[in-house]
Amino acid sequence: MIFGLIILLSIVAGILSGEHFHSFMAGFGIAAVAIGTAYWLAFRTTRYPQLALLMLLVAMVAKLVITVTGVIWVVKADLLSSPFVFSLSYLFFSIVVSYGYFKLREYQMSITEKRNPVIFATPIKRTAILIAPTTTTP
Repeated sequence: MIFGLIILLSIVAGILSGEHFHSFMAGFGIAAVAIGTAYWLAFRTTRYPQLALLMLLVAMVAKLVITVTGVIWVVKADLLSSPFVFSLSYLFFSIVVSYGYFKLREYQMSITEKRNPVIFATPIKRTAILIAPTTTTP
């Protein structure tokens, strides 16, 4: 249902911004690359949990750098005919791509859970056995 709504909104937005199609596609492309890179950096598996905050900060900076570089490149190439269409496209596709990546992550986690079943569902009882000394002292 949500996927259909996203596709419908994307098609309608593309049709309505027909005169500014380059701005629309630039917003989509920059948003997809920036969010994809930030997602890839932020959710890396690491042996050290202390690096999680650092990876989130690196992802945020990478997203900002890619966005700024992309906007500068689009403006220099004179592809930005409507800044309003570009900003709306970037905002919409940032939300859509983030939703898509989080759904992908949720799917990957469910596949991993199915692949690794719990073998021991009941706790193992540990009993202590006391060994009595067999030697006698006079």
